[in-house]
Amino acid sequence: MKYLNLKLFPFLVVLITARTVGAAVKLPRNVTVPAVLMFGDSIVDTGNNNYYTTIAKCNFPPYGQDFMGGKPTGRFSNGKVPSDFIVEELGIKDLLPPYLDPSLKDEDLLTGVNFAAGAAGWDPITAKLSFVKSLSDQLELFKGYIEKVKKIGGEKTLSKLLTESVVAVVTGSNDISNTYFITPFRRFRDDVPAYTDLLVRYASSFVQDLYRLGVRRIAVTGLPPVGCLPSQRTLRGGLERKCVDEYSEAAELFNRKLSAELVSLKDQLGDASIFFIDIYTVPLDFIQNPQKYGFKVGDKGCCGTGTIEVTFICKDLATCENVEDYVFWDSFHPTEKAYRILVNGFKDQIINSL
Repeated sequence: MKYLNLKLFPFLVVLITARTVGAAVKLPRNVTVPAVLMFGDSIVDTGNNNYYTTIAKCNFPPYGQDFMGGKPTGRFSNGKVPSDFIVEELGIKDLLPPYLDPSLKDEDLLTGVNFAAGAAGWDPITAKLSFVKSLSDQLELFKGYIEKVKKIGGEKTLSKLLTESVVAVVTGSNDISNTYFITPFRRFRDDVPAYTDLLVRYASSFVQDLYRLGVRRIAVTGLPPVGCLPSQRTLRGGLERKCVDEYSEAAELFNRKLSAELVSLKDQLGDASIFFIDIYTVPLDFIQNPQKYGFKVGDKGCCGTGTIEVTFICKDLATCENVEDYVFWDSFHPTEKAYRILVNGFKDQIINSL
C-alpha cells in the first residue's frame, strides 16, 4: 500500500480549497496557478506597512470604508486593491494577505502572499524617503518565504509553486512623482531619459533576481499617467489643475523602455514567461472620459477635498457622497471600482501568457 507523502498533504488541501473560490476566468487546459506572489508599492500593498514604523500608512478610517465590515486594513483604497482582484479572478482565494502579517497560516503561504510596500519604487532612494521596504528588502522577505514553503511541503512543492505561480511587480509611480520631480537626489544629476534608463536597469535586475530564485511567470506593470493624478494636478497643474504633461511623458518614456527590456529578457531567458502590463492607457481614459466607465469625477479623489489628501492627511476626514462616482479614492490612489475595471481589462493578458 502506498502512503500519501505527508509533506505534500498541506499543498494538496490548499489546491482543493482554492478551487472552491470559483475562478472568474477559465485557465488553459493543463495549466495551473497555485499562487500569486506580489511585489511593489501602494497600488498593491495589502497591509505590510502596518507592521513597522513609516509615514506611509493607511490602517485608519476612512480607508477601507467599503472593505469587508468597513475595516481599514492597510490597503490604500476604500476597498480591495489589484492584488485581491487578481487572486479572485484566478480562483485562488478572495484576498492576498500581506507577508508580514504574523497570523499567516501554512495554507496562506502556499496560495500566495504580498511583499509590496506602499511608497516603494524601483529606485532604492524612493523607499528610503518614507522608511518603507525597498524592492531589495522585499526580495529578502521572498527568500525567507521560499525557506518556509520548503519546510512546509518540501522541494517538489516549492519547485511547483515557483515555476507555476503568477509573480507580479507593480511599482514606479513614486519614483517619477516624488523622487525625481520633488526631491533633488536624482534630478540634479540625471535628465528624464537618463533617469528612466536607471529605473529600467533596476527593473531588469529585479526580474533577473526573481528568475535566479526559480520564478518563471513574471508580470511587470508600467506606470500610470502620473501627471493626471489629483495630487500632481494640484501641485503642478496651475490654478486650473491641468494634467502635468512633463510627468506623464516621463511615464510613457519609461513604459516604452521597460516593455522593450522585458521582451529582451524573455528572449534571453527562454523558459520564462515575462510580460509587460499596460496600466497607462485605461486609467487615462478613466480620467478623460469618466462617464464611459460609470464614473462622474476623474480629477479629484473621494477623501476630503480630493485634491491633495493622501495617507495620514486623509485620516478621519469626511468622504464623498457616492464613491462609485469617483475614479480616485484619495489624491493618489484609485477606488476599488476603478481597480476592478482595470484588472478586468488585463486579466486575459495574464491568462494568455501562462
